[in-house]
Amino acid sequence: MQITNTAIPEVLLFEPKIYSDERGYFMETFRASYFSDRDLEHQFVQDNQSFSVKGTLRGLHCQRHNPQGKLVRVVSGEIFDVAVDIREGSPFLGQWVGEYLSSDNQRQLWIPPGFAHGFYVTSETAVIVYKCSGYYCAEDEVSILWRDPSLSIHWPIYGSEPLLSAKDSTGLTFNEFRSLA
Repeated sequence: MQITNTAIPEVLLFEPKIYSDERGYFMETFRASYFSDRDLEHQFVQDNQSFSVKGTLRGLHCQRHNPQGKLVRVVSGEIFDVAVDIREGSPFLGQWVGEYLSSDNQRQLWIPPGFAHGFYVTSETAVIVYKCSGYYCAEDEVSILWRDPSLSIHWPIYGSEPLLSAKDSTGLTFNEFRSLA
């Protein structure tokens, strides 16, 4: 597994070794030592799976008091995956990283606790699976506005507006999120 830092060093890009032949392929998608060797002591407690159609944008989601780390991969289709640093005091506060993840490139993105997460589906459909380092806590979840100008995320939006949930279309601005007690 090749593991590289992104522009925000704590957000890691995982690129597996894929062993292919005429029968198909094999790859390792997770090994605890990939994390422990980098002093990233995160125990995964929950796996999630999401199906979305082209043009769907989910996010930017985070949990304020019970942050989750997420190891995100795509098993079918392609997404543009985004992590936004929301850690007060971080030199990268308000900065974002975006990576294309697909069933073709088999890349994974590690988004540590303290980041908001979102993705945009660029293929006809996409199935996303992700491991979480903390449990989902609905009453702690916050949605930050995906198109907040202060974040300047360069979403690869095709055509008109993305497909959004009500929660995501009315998310908080980044400054409103930061002002929450």
